[in-house]
Amino acid sequence: MSNPILSNRRHVLMLGAGVGAVALIGALSYRAQPAAAGGAFKVTRTDAEWKQLLTPAQYTVLRRSGTERPYSSSLNDEHRKGTFACAGCQLALFSSATKFDSRTGWPSFWAPLDNAVGTETDTTLFMKRTSVHCAQCGGHLGHVFDDGPKPTGLRYCMNGVAMTFTVGSA
Repeated sequence: MSNPILSNRRHVLMLGAGVGAVALIGALSYRAQPAAAGGAFKVTRTDAEWKQLLTPAQYTVLRRSGTERPYSSSLNDEHRKGTFACAGCQLALFSSATKFDSRTGWPSFWAPLDNAVGTETDTTLFMKRTSVHCAQCGGHLGHVFDDGPKPTGLRYCMNGVAMTFTVGSA
């Protein structure tokens, strides 16, 4: 015969453990510093200056390595010829000629422009991924994966909020 009091305590403890695990994962995925904090970059600003310059969403992604919700950026559906640039420093990052629909909900590219991005290993959320940052200001842009189309086989999965778009030849 089961004791209802012990059963309720067990459920409360299990629920608490589950909530704690979710909180831990959330804390581990939010960094106190941008992904490229250790690098020396051409464009540098204080944290207060970044907060003043960027929208809250841009700040969370670019300076705190956050991730926007999938399908939330209008740049995911941008199909005109042009250039995608860093929202933090306006460095040109990607040509529209390398953009493709990855069906992931984020703007995706098979190659960046020359000398536009840097990468480093990202081990948040108990995964090993390759984080992508702006080569000029160190702002976090997204991640690169090896499941993209030819000719590179890469998928630069970028946060749209971390970029701007300018129409023109690309």
